[in-house]
Amino acid sequence: MEMRDLGKSGLKTAPLVLGGNVFGWTADEATSHTILDAFVDAGFNAVDTANVYSRWMPGHQGGESETVIGNWFATGGGRREKTLLITKAGSDMGEGGKGLKADYIVEACEASLNRLKTDHIDLYFSHFPDAETPIEETLEGHYRLIKAGKIRACGGSNYDAPGLDSALRAAGGERARYEVLQPHYNLLVREQYEGALEEVCAREGLGVIPYFSLASGFLTGKYRTEADLKKSMRGGQMKALLTGRGPALLAAMDGVAARHNASLAQVALAWLMAKPSITAPIASATSVAQLQEIMPAANVKLSAEDMQALDAA
Repeated sequence: MEMRDLGKSGLKTAPLVLGGNVFGWTADEATSHTILDAFVDAGFNAVDTANVYSRWMPGHQGGESETVIGNWFATGGGRREKTLLITKAGSDMGEGGKGLKADYIVEACEASLNRLKTDHIDLYFSHFPDAETPIEETLEGHYRLIKAGKIRACGGSNYDAPGLDSALRAAGGERARYEVLQPHYNLLVREQYEGALEEVCAREGLGVIPYFSLASGFLTGKYRTEADLKKSMRGGQMKALLTGRGPALLAAMDGVAARHNASLAQVALAWLMAKPSITAPIASATSVAQLQEIMPAANVKLSAEDMQALDAA
């Protein structure tokens, strides 16, 4: 399995990161454990989650995904040693538990470690920028965790170019440096990352692991007609994509997929993997069958012609 450097963090990841947002939510614990086993058995290593997953679900408190992963680690078999563990802090956990103040980052990390049943997190993200907390204080919190051996490296999720640039300029001394960015980026949503933000990442040598790599399922080709919108709870969000550049993009993907005997999901992920500034895209699976569809993306090598056709569409 190809391993890629996550910026200057010293960490390495396979070309695909498994999203843990579905664990304990649309994938129950037993199914989640089966998915995790299949993922690492195939030679992949990085698993992404957050303390807030899946607080949006009625009856959930947050921490459900981390708990599922922690219980998987507890089953042994070297699972923790095989896993590059990624989680995040900062989103609203209720009862005042949110933001990126240094003391809260440390407190949230301890809670995540308990749920994850481990003594360290490999990559710890600030989930969203916190306008109420100076970035210097946030980086001081991450530094305390690195110094204590609780985390190996830290990163920023959902930062724009000015915010990321400010964070990088504030690093040094007893302030940690963001080594990885987690942006919203895929074939359909490109303007948030391409341009100034991508330039900062390339200039500073950051690792980049984008989320929503499949555009909530649209880039799998699952939604092509009005009738398809009933296929899932997310279907209603796709209606606007059935006209305009959505169908043109799917048509271009169909052509590339046919040339490589690949699925549209594999093409969407392979496009991200081929981008010079991207380390590894994040994708979720609610079944082993879904996982088996996306993992071969790591072996799909798109040509310059393929990339040009997809970029143009």
